[in-house]
Amino acid sequence: MIVFRSPAEVPHGFGPSVVAIGKFDGVHSGHRAVIDRARVAAAEAGARVVAVTFDRNPLSVLRPDLCPEPLSGVDQKLDLLAVAGVDAALVLHFDESLADLEPRAFVEHVLVDALGVVMVLVGDDFRFGRGGAGDPAALTALGAEYGFDVDVVGDVQGGGRRVSSSWVRDLLAAGDVEDAARLLGRPHAVQGEVVHGLKRGRELGFPTANLSPDAEGFIPADGVYAGWLVDLGPLTATAPMPPDAAIAVTRYPAAISVGTNPTFDDVHARQVEAYVLDETHLDLYGHRVQVQFTHRIRGMVAFEGIERLIAQMTDDVDRVRQALRA
Repeated sequence: MIVFRSPAEVPHGFGPSVVAIGKFDGVHSGHRAVIDRARVAAAEAGARVVAVTFDRNPLSVLRPDLCPEPLSGVDQKLDLLAVAGVDAALVLHFDESLADLEPRAFVEHVLVDALGVVMVLVGDDFRFGRGGAGDPAALTALGAEYGFDVDVVGDVQGGGRRVSSSWVRDLLAAGDVEDAARLLGRPHAVQGEVVHGLKRGRELGFPTANLSPDAEGFIPADGVYAGWLVDLGPLTATAPMPPDAAIAVTRYPAAISVGTNPTFDDVHARQVEAYVLDETHLDLYGHRVQVQFTHRIRGMVAFEGIERLIAQMTDDVDRVRQALRA
């Protein structure tokens, strides 16, 4: 997938394109329904599928007091859009100047001039331009003027409720990673660099890979989870890789801990650490990894004494094995 960081990076004559616009936070099943429709339309028109999205939630600029924590970082979002079948993504830097752009100027500058749009797909709650003045009806009118179609995609429903990033976020905040995965269409994941920690897990017989505090992705509720650790490779390579080279990844079954280690009460920030089952000498320091959450095993509690903690961790690992076999 081609990634552009501004309309100016899009080469002249890039179009025709079928454009889906949105935050695409988490790229859940509702987002993929829009992308699937865009893919069909693009095949019929002989066009590319382009996702127009933002480098941050617009609320972080417009109403920071209402801005939620993102489900996925920008890099994660781009990876997920690529998997969903998007040919190119235009990541717009959302700031005051973009927020002040009139709807007509946005359409001209971004959609028509840069992308050569033939169709735009948006949700029925889509708003754009200064003060949210643009809506699907305004976009449709501009499309008639500039020569592109507009497809307003209705909500994907689940259990009588609209599938949304907010719903996924609520489920993860409650530790319900299984229902979150149903809405996402895949296990929720966080990813980042493996860094050195206190090495307490190694002392207890369960060495863990600790994710850096700036890891991407919404961290679920404190607790112990079953899941997978995917090794995406070292952050620094000795030689540059060809642009079309496949990245070798390895997936390991893992018991995942989220929280502040209340038994010892000396970790002040929530952390994500994963014990790779049966791998006591695996060296992942400096690697970028993805931690995928599939099942919640239990909540986070403090134990009285190291022996009780080790016994519980042993039981946790057994339950993780069972969960991953199911």
